Amino acid sequence: MEALPEGSAEWSEPGLYAVAPGVHRIPLPLPNDGLKAVNVYALTEGSDLVLIDSGWALAEAREQLAAALKGLGAELGDVSQFLVTHVHRDHYTQAVALRREFGGRIALGSLEEPSLRVTADPDAVPLIGQIRSLRMCGADPVADELVRVFEIHGRNTEASIWELPDEWLTPGRRTVLPGRALDVVHTPGHTAGHVVFDDGAAGLMFTGDHVLPHITPSIGFQPAVAEMPLRDFLDSLRLVRGMPDRRMLPAHGPVTDSVHARVDALLDHHAQRLDVIATTIVDGARTAYESALRIGWTRRQRKLGELDVFNQMLAVLETAAHLDLLVHQGKLALLVEDGVRRYSVA
Repeated sequence: MEALPEGSAEWSEPGLYAVAPGVHRIPLPLPNDGLKAVNVYALTEGSDLVLIDSGWALAEAREQLAAALKGLGAELGDVSQFLVTHVHRDHYTQAVALRREFGGRIALGSLEEPSLRVTADPDAVPLIGQIRSLRMCGADPVADELVRVFEIHGRNTEASIWELPDEWLTPGRRTVLPGRALDVVHTPGHTAGHVVFDDGAAGLMFTGDHVLPHITPSIGFQPAVAEMPLRDFLDSLRLVRGMPDRRMLPAHGPVTDSVHARVDALLDHHAQRLDVIATTIVDGARTAYESALRIGWTRRQRKLGELDVFNQMLAVLETAAHLDLLVHQGKLALLVEDGVRRYSVA
């Protein structure tokens, strides 16, 4: 497979795309329609090879990754290290599968440990934290449908695909290849331990799911539920905005010229979303579920009931994250009655 210039095809098309000297983007497939692909980035120096993120542990993803690495004169077993932005399966699980077969070290943000330990626990009930949160949001219909669709009744049957990393990443600079150092930057919000990798010398930032060019990432979707993920996410956006601007290498979507420009758009989006969600409480909604029913979702402004149950879950929990931040800001009041969180104007 010959490397193609970045931007020469639709971003999700399989292939090997040259982003910068020693940096190639490799889109890998995902098993659903919500996101077309996940970008894995190959960093090379001579025969040394490091991947940022790894993809979902799927046969098709493995085949496409192997084909792309062949274009670099490398094989799957040549990957010495996986630097993973966060613990979601489309970023982490292929690294586990390849480590089992070939070796190679996995590094992951240290604050992902609580969620990973839950995910890897065979006795943990999948999505139990989200189901409990949904019920606290007054969203029993969504919780009940989630249990039905995903057959959530007992043990975690997928625990075996998860393993702990070799290294827990903490903020700071690390040399990943001869002549290439990356700054690990903790950016909680999407998950509690999400990190981005800043390559200041090359003017690049590998933003994972923290900053995406076309969509807003889900907030706080993880087994170990975070206390106030939207506050964390907005603080992380402002942290990145305060750094020098970089070319943005995201996990989903095309490479773009400015991290700052997209951060500004995301901050504006959430400011508007906070206003819209606050208005639903003024107009009579009392729970996150009632609020989510009153607002539009996706660019098409679809109603909550038009989404599949997984995305209904994300929508309700994101609404709750906005409501809790409004309470934290003193704009709304919170009262918990019979295990349900109810909001009113402060």
